[in-house]
Amino acid sequence: MRKYSRLLLVSAVCLSGMAAVAQAPAPAALKDTFRGAFVVGAAMNTDQITGKDAQGDAIITQQFNSISPENVMKWAVIHPRPDAYDFTLADKYVEFGLKNHMFIVGHNLCWHSQTPDWVFKDEKGNPLTRDALLQRLHDHITTVVGRYKGKIDSWDVVNEALNEDGTLRQSLWLKIIGEDYIVKAFQFAHDADPAAQLNYNDYNLETPAKRKGAIALVKKLQGAGVPIAVVGNQGHLHLDGPSAPDEEATVTDLAAAGVKVAITELDIDVLPSAWGHTADVSVKVDDTAKPNLNPYPHGLPDDVQQALTKRYADLFAVYWKHRDVVARVTLWGVTDEQSWLNNWPVRGRTSYPLLFDRNGQPKPAFQAVLKTATN
Repeated sequence: MRKYSRLLLVSAVCLSGMAAVAQAPAPAALKDTFRGAFVVGAAMNTDQITGKDAQGDAIITQQFNSISPENVMKWAVIHPRPDAYDFTLADKYVEFGLKNHMFIVGHNLCWHSQTPDWVFKDEKGNPLTRDALLQRLHDHITTVVGRYKGKIDSWDVVNEALNEDGTLRQSLWLKIIGEDYIVKAFQFAHDADPAAQLNYNDYNLETPAKRKGAIALVKKLQGAGVPIAVVGNQGHLHLDGPSAPDEEATVTDLAAAGVKVAITELDIDVLPSAWGHTADVSVKVDDTAKPNLNPYPHGLPDDVQQALTKRYADLFAVYWKHRDVVARVTLWGVTDEQSWLNNWPVRGRTSYPLLFDRNGQPKPAFQAVLKTATN
């Protein structure tokens, strides 16, 4: 009898504990906190897309309601040879988003970087003519966008077409086709999926001259009757700049041009810079400089952690204030461990730019971001 009573007591305690666990509130999520204001996204790397990074996938599904692909939809990956497309990883990426009912971003269709050399040359290695390159651009966009019609919600059609002074970058797209390559790319994307949201995406739009160039580009597209819905400001920022007022001016100026604004690749670099604060992937720094540029290999000092926390809070306060025109905020990565800033422009650095640390735990900045939605 005593043994039976003890079993009943143990069972009661277990059931009580289970009930307490069941009734415990779920951890706050970014996607729920900002629901109705803007979607909150994360950029997915290959390990997350293929399921190898189970921890990263769990954070993505719990915290975010939008995804962007870091690399798997760029031309060099998805269309590596003239006669071959490889949709293996892109298909898995889209499947992940559909399965988890997410706002899916396609990144990107036309860019000067990570585009194979063959794109711009004929079979003899000579530069293509304008008409021939336009045909290749058309065929690529039609094939890729057409494959995901009705599945991908938003496309970064043209990426980083501007110089820092707001003039058009002297890319091979511009040199061979001419200034209207941007209009053509948007037309091709719209024809392939008329319901998709079409974006222009760039970095450093906090710089007035570059922002002026982006607005002029928007006006040109609008004048050509091309539907451009969003301008994406990447948001690869640094601890000390651009300022929150700079961010606010960027949002309001772009919105005044008649488009929504997306923060498309947000991260905050806390490490020193020896190359200027730019997101130009062509920038490289000699590894011999690494010791000076990697000051926190064993962890982030508390004062820097606090500064990062305040920085994120100030930025999200701007996005929340202008939630009528901010359509999306996407973090460029999930945890500090897999951020691109660990390896660019100096390989092997220890970077801390995101809201989740190397162990997948929310940082103080995470809680500060959540609080901005209540102010």
